[in-house]
Amino acid sequence: MSPTSTQRRHTVVFALITAAALALTACGAGDGPAAAPAGAAHTKGAAVPTADVVSSVTRDEAAAKLLPPDVRRRGTIGVASASGTLPGAAYLPDGRTLVGGDVDLTDAVAKVLGLRVRREVVGWDAILPALGSGKYDVGTGNFGVTEERRRTIDFVTYVNDGQGFAARADSPLKEITDLTQLCGLKVATGGGTTFEATLERNRPRCAAAGKKPYDVQVFGDLGAQWMSLQQGRSDVLMSTVNGLRYAVTQQENVKFLNEYRRLDVGFAFKKGTPLAPAFQAAVNRLKADGTYDRILRKWGLTESAIAASRISPPEIPAPAK
Repeated sequence: MSPTSTQRRHTVVFALITAAALALTACGAGDGPAAAPAGAAHTKGAAVPTADVVSSVTRDEAAAKLLPPDVRRRGTIGVASASGTLPGAAYLPDGRTLVGGDVDLTDAVAKVLGLRVRREVVGWDAILPALGSGKYDVGTGNFGVTEERRRTIDFVTYVNDGQGFAARADSPLKEITDLTQLCGLKVATGGGTTFEATLERNRPRCAAAGKKPYDVQVFGDLGAQWMSLQQGRSDVLMSTVNGLRYAVTQQENVKFLNEYRRLDVGFAFKKGTPLAPAFQAAVNRLKADGTYDRILRKWGLTESAIAASRISPPEIPAPAK
């Protein structure tokens, strides 16, 4: 079924506004949630949540004592944030106010540790290299914990997200449980992401099964991915579970298919950071006092709650096929 002219107009407007928002925030394609930014046109979801779930958080002396002495003395933490999407992080229509699950969790952790946040919005693909250079103390951007990343980056986990799929509402697809179901299809995703790596690694399985390989369509921004899907130039979009769940509440004529695999997501630090124990203690304190659950409920992330924060845990294995 081809989209109507009205649907096409709406899709173009939505994608152009999405792309503009991404340019404004300098967000690179990455593992961050693939969703509509706040204020996007032709959405069907509720307004961006505004409940204050952070201001009541108080300093925890036991957690703060785990900070390196120099950080305690200066009283600030430099945070590089990838922005442009919700529920992770996005600007409100004023172009200045950054909101989202990543923002609330970072701010709450900082309050537990008695620190002020110096936040800078940075392109997603520039954050991990910048951590290695010492330019920032911590990075946020829905960074999944993988074995490859653990070689150069330390993580403190705060949610469990993963890889999933979306399609147009008129697609015959119901769920993707094996990547060979994608054979012969066009799959949109972001460049330089775990999604692209998963798709490329598994593409030879189609030939082994005697099927036509799927076409991996790599896009540099989220607006282009969704436009391609809505206009029928892509059959499936692969991105984060949380981002896709959010996106289909904001756009018409698309549906969430299913989760494919899970990955822990964490605050990112340069390898060997002394900050990890303090951040881990702060996340676990937020879990104990209920703040963690309130933040996740606010942003619709309850299904991604973790039992306890961990430092650089092993990558969650891919599903066996």
